[in-house]
Amino acid sequence: MRGVMLKFWALVVAALVVLLSAGAPALAYDNPDLLPDHPTPVIDLAKALTDPQREALEAELDDFEHVSGWKLRVLTQYDRTPGYAVKDFWHLDERSLLLIADERGGNLLNFNVGDALFALMPRTFWVELQTRFGNQYYVRDNGEDAAIVDALHTVKGCLEIGGCQVVPGLPTEQWVLTLGTSILGGLIVGFAAYPRQKGRVVEWAWVLLLSPLWVILFGIFGVAPIVTRTPDLLPLARNALGFLGAIVAAYLIAQNTVGRERFKESDS
Repeated sequence: MRGVMLKFWALVVAALVVLLSAGAPALAYDNPDLLPDHPTPVIDLAKALTDPQREALEAELDDFEHVSGWKLRVLTQYDRTPGYAVKDFWHLDERSLLLIADERGGNLLNFNVGDALFALMPRTFWVELQTRFGNQYYVRDNGEDAAIVDALHTVKGCLEIGGCQVVPGLPTEQWVLTLGTSILGGLIVGFAAYPRQKGRVVEWAWVLLLSPLWVILFGIFGVAPIVTRTPDLLPLARNALGFLGAIVAAYLIAQNTVGRERFKESDS
């Protein structure tokens, strides 16, 4: 659990860095000598892909462009880069996406996104895509090749359904966060609900008074990230059980500590 939380906070920091630098250009040079002498949707200068992977990805991207009209391109680089020369080489336009993989930065992935793609997938989508697949933990566990291919497949899947507002799928570290907020929301409900007067079982007035807080924690941060990213009901059920269990635990603890002291003072 500690390792998952460390990963989560690392992803938060990475997301902030990516968000602050999202407007910066990913290409800073112009060296056409590094361009291949034949048309290809993949330029793998950093050798992040094996030859079979590169050939399969080239065929996949060419087929996708032929069928859909969306132009997806990949450039991997390390100490050498063609820079702005790729724009003319690939004739990048508003229906183009250029994925740049460069391990020298804090995040492996960067994207140059055409305006037509922004209309279907907002800026927050691309930030989340970078932090999910380009972070150092994902690259370390799965490899640079998997990070590149998985990011492209995610974009393809979203384009095939007409766009996405969030990146599909629920990583473990993100689910842990939703579970934590669900439990915290349940603790607030349980503490608010313990009886302050004899003869009462639940203090509904207190529960309603604090409803903006626990609804945000459970509904917005605990449930919404799950239902918008995956149809899987298991994480949703776990969060609901965590929410209900926290209510019961907080209620019983508050009733037998603070509540008991209140009744003693009222009796005296």
